Amino acid sequence: MLAQAVIDRTNLQKTILLVEDFDDTRLMTKLWLTKKGYRVVEAENGEEAVQMAQREQPDLIIMDMMMPGVDGLDATRQIREYRSLQATPIVAVSAYGADQYRHKALDAGCNEYVPTPFDPDKLSKLIERLLAA
Repeated sequence: MLAQAVIDRTNLQKTILLVEDFDDTRLMTKLWLTKKGYRVVEAENGEEAVQMAQREQPDLIIMDMMMPGVDGLDATRQIREYRSLQATPIVAVSAYGADQYRHKALDAGCNEYVPTPFDPDKLSKLIERLLAA
């Protein structure tokens, strides 16, 4: 009977945690991801992102790097401290200093770095690749 209580997540919709401090950007990205068939949960800042990641255990995180308070780098480091989130793909997005910031994001624990504005088709393929891995 216990085996019946286990949920096979491969048959469920994938959850993406979207972390973005600008309301308009967050809304547009959420609509795009939802249209792609993903379940989207949102965080407006790094502190909220860490809490949401713990609670929701998302399949992937899209993390804005430049936010007031706890920025994306610190939020990523904190998320990586949780064993259950260590393998969760994190995609850093930022408009600041693509090459320089890319290295900082990867060093903090992000899997990929995408400069903004991003190409939706490229981001979609990246998300699919990371979720399939």
